Amino acid sequence: MSTPPTGAARSRPLLTLIAVCVSCGLLPASLTGTSVALPDLGSDLDASLVTVQWVVNAYNLTFASVMLVAGSLADLLGRRRMFTLGLVVFVLCTAGSALVSEVVLIDVLRGAAGVGAAMVLTAATALLAQAYEGPARAKAFGFLGSSFGLGLALGPSLSGLLVGAWGWRSVFLAHAAVAAAVLLLRPALAESRDPEASGVDYAGATTFSGALFAFTLALVEGPQLGWAHPVVLALAVLAVALMVSFVRIEKRRARPMLELSLLREPKFAAISLMPVLLAFGFVCLLVFLPSFFIGVNGMSSSRAGLTMLLLSGPVLALPVISGVLARKVSTSVLLGVSLLLVAGGAAWLTVLDQNSTTAVLAGPLLVIGTGVGISFGLLDGAAIGSVDASRAGMAAGLFNTMRLTGEAVAIAGMGSVLVSLTQRNLQGWEGSVDDLANRVVQGEISAAADQVPAEQRADFTAFVSGAYTDALHTVLWLLAAVCALGAPLIMRMLRPAPAGKAAAADRDTREPITMGETS
Repeated sequence: MSTPPTGAARSRPLLTLIAVCVSCGLLPASLTGTSVALPDLGSDLDASLVTVQWVVNAYNLTFASVMLVAGSLADLLGRRRMFTLGLVVFVLCTAGSALVSEVVLIDVLRGAAGVGAAMVLTAATALLAQAYEGPARAKAFGFLGSSFGLGLALGPSLSGLLVGAWGWRSVFLAHAAVAAAVLLLRPALAESRDPEASGVDYAGATTFSGALFAFTLALVEGPQLGWAHPVVLALAVLAVALMVSFVRIEKRRARPMLELSLLREPKFAAISLMPVLLAFGFVCLLVFLPSFFIGVNGMSSSRAGLTMLLLSGPVLALPVISGVLARKVSTSVLLGVSLLLVAGGAAWLTVLDQNSTTAVLAGPLLVIGTGVGISFGLLDGAAIGSVDASRAGMAAGLFNTMRLTGEAVAIAGMGSVLVSLTQRNLQGWEGSVDDLANRVVQGEISAAADQVPAEQRADFTAFVSGAYTDALHTVLWLLAAVCALGAPLIMRMLRPAPAGKAAAADRDTREPITMGETS
């Protein structure tokens, strides 16, 4: 329940939709777009892989872990106020990241920007729900989901062009400028609150955030310290203990911060699991492929960004098409097919090597993008439509938490596996294998080769490029397996309800996601 909207924005839902979609498309672009800037950033600031990784991890980690608290504060203090404050924090911290030259400070600012992003996203979904009702609300949330997907997909390509033209700092400045422009639409937004909001669940927020931070830190430090190192093991145990405590705390609360009971509904659980699977099969590639293209294939930042359009391009058009298909084909089949396409594309992408041309890469990248594009037009609307209308807000909060948590864990996990496998493949080369693996995964092969005697550079470059390529192939097979195994699981969870309930359940799941109906 919310207080009715106040102010001049009462009759301006279209401007609300624009403000919400632009801002929520920018937030994931700030994640995947930054990945293209990392090789130049690391080289320019002479930073280690771990500190450079936290430019991405710090943002995604705070984004995911603070979102629950941000949602509670938005209900308590006002959604428009929280949306505005979040944009201001995002603008200041993102612009600050472009103006400093100490990578640790950039990490801190990126973490703070993630807090602002969480404030924006949680308030934005509530503002959108307040501005629209009925079928119009379902369509609005469909556009929101598509804008989120477009931000993820276009981030690397646009950032590649910016880095090629003006350097890595221009990526942060561009993101800050777009967020500042959204602030101009603030007068069009209606303020609203939840009159039943009882405050912030600090115990739940602390345990959830702590669990996510400890787990991510364990994944990042595992290759550096060793997976059996006492610190890594302690972090893993702490993460499990805190997550168990979080679940127990939420079960005891009359109004839990995260309505975990929704996960007992198979359809909602399946929809929430989809972005977690796609985080492994798609988001990770958006983050790590640019470094491979730049470091191993020798592409410029601009060309790497343009090559990433092969992966992200289908995501631009297919969400609308999938909405049309959803009228004729069940959601379970569409989502199952999308995962199988991602799995097949990831397996096909193992053709990638030091000499791969754009023509060779086009096929697998387009197949992966097609699979993701099909699902992105369905997920947000389906998450809202798979539960009773009175629980739509809770469903949106839990779905976004699952999506962002999955991305944070997948990116950190894939980075750790890549470093560990590259370390193993580099055994036999003289010198510090750990440090070399970090530089290779960061895309700094040329810089590492400059420290080798001239007569050994060709052999060195071929050796380390091959080691990284083999590691990436192994990861791609793992990603393919995750998505291939997830496809039948998702389809089974979305299977029709028993007789008598099937029609209503199918209508609840499919009606909100017909993105083709835009008129």
